Amino acid sequence: MVQKYQSPVRVYKYPFELVMAAYEKRFPTCPEIPVFLGSEILHESRSDDGAIHIIERSCKLNVDAPRLLKKIAGVEYVFFIQKNTVNWKERTLRIEAHNETFANRVVVLETCSYSVHPENEEWTCFEQSASLDIKSFFGFESTVEKIAMKQYTSNIKRGKEVIEHYLKELISQGITFIPRWTPPPVCRQKDEGAPAVGHDADDLPLESGTRGTTKEQTGSSCPPAEAVSPDGMRCLGSSSCWQSKCLE
Repeated sequence: MVQKYQSPVRVYKYPFELVMAAYEKRFPTCPEIPVFLGSEILHESRSDDGAIHIIERSCKLNVDAPRLLKKIAGVEYVFFIQKNTVNWKERTLRIEAHNETFANRVVVLETCSYSVHPENEEWTCFEQSASLDIKSFFGFESTVEKIAMKQYTSNIKRGKEVIEHYLKELISQGITFIPRWTPPPVCRQKDEGAPAVGHDADDLPLESGTRGTTKEQTGSSCPPAEAVSPDGMRCLGSSSCWQSKCLE
């Protein structure tokens, strides 16, 4: 039986760009999320004007499960693949995630989104939906389902607290405003080259991005928070909420 979850809309009373800066501070590792053991960049690309930034990662998580179940499964860690698509022009972030570990036995799918509040452009909305389908798991299907759903639902609140923690940290550092994305001068002269509203990000022409795997190191590819701007955020995090059952 497929378990499904649809979250209520969560509202952060901060602009999208500032929420993204707080979200980015969770990576490559986060003291607030000790079970997040690290990530590797699989692919990264940007549109010519810098408005679209796509980054795909493999994330390693510690398994929060009974020792017996770990022993039977033969794993200590699980891996998730996440794809983040941020659209600075439309001020949206879409996160898609699925499990890589035990993919033939368990299917975890999740979609999360950050977007501008429809009634206040200085606020940011967060939504998530997820599904869990346990096909077979060494006879422990019911146990795994209960553990997964319990951890997932209990950590939804924690995810909000982590973002709010980093928002407060940014504000304490004097960072209360991050300018919105604006097209480069050459792009302003070529309106016909701008992506049409409603087109999928995957259909847009992108610059050649990095491929392969790159282990993320603290301070390596991410600028310090003080230097973060929509055009310079190189490390937009991609931790999904299904992962948050372990991460958050």
